[in-house]
Amino acid sequence: MIVDSALLPALLKEIFGILYAFFLWTALRLVPWGRIGAPERVHVYFGTILVLLFLWHLQVEIEPGLRFHLLGVTAFTLMVGWSLAVLGTSLALLAVTFNTGGDWYAFPLNALLNGVIPVSLTQILLILIRWYLPKHFFVFVLINGFLTAGLVGMLTAYLTAGLLVASGAYSFSGLSQNFLPLFPLMFLPEAVFNGWVVVVLVAYRPQWIYSFSDEQYLKGK
Repeated sequence: MIVDSALLPALLKEIFGILYAFFLWTALRLVPWGRIGAPERVHVYFGTILVLLFLWHLQVEIEPGLRFHLLGVTAFTLMVGWSLAVLGTSLALLAVTFNTGGDWYAFPLNALLNGVIPVSLTQILLILIRWYLPKHFFVFVLINGFLTAGLVGMLTAYLTAGLLVASGAYSFSGLSQNFLPLFPLMFLPEAVFNGWVVVVLVAYRPQWIYSFSDEQYLKGK
């Protein structure tokens, strides 16, 4: 979701700016630079950011000041982890905002909605799934890849809607007629896109996915 700053009061924009600065600082502190130290991993990392850049350019305005695009963040998070995914999504949004002449005042909010929040939700679900479900190839692909991506996309959309209602930008009745019914439809494309990316990488380039291990998910299964 891309939200224009005109929809939010100045106080909220300042709060989101502080929140984003905190998460960005935390991500920078936690970055495992060795994970992308090899030339191949550097190419994969920035190549994936370019894919996000292309994907996020494909926006559809569904309400004035509110645009929708596929996130693609779940697969990215599974590939590189929380901190690198937060940094990567910030770089992708930076490029999108620059290329489209976007709203810089809304950058912190959009970085939270398109990066920090979905990345964090993906990481939390990954930990919970590892804790409660068996480490199996199909669990990783179907639950972490497909199901998590769809849920993260829907939860982020509902959070955005709640924010717009709470800020007074839109009424709940207005969004419930024109916007909220679209959310369940967002589940499938988000799930399919991320899920198939995970399937292909696990099958052909498992070393590109930090959260996947042949030892844990395949050996003896």
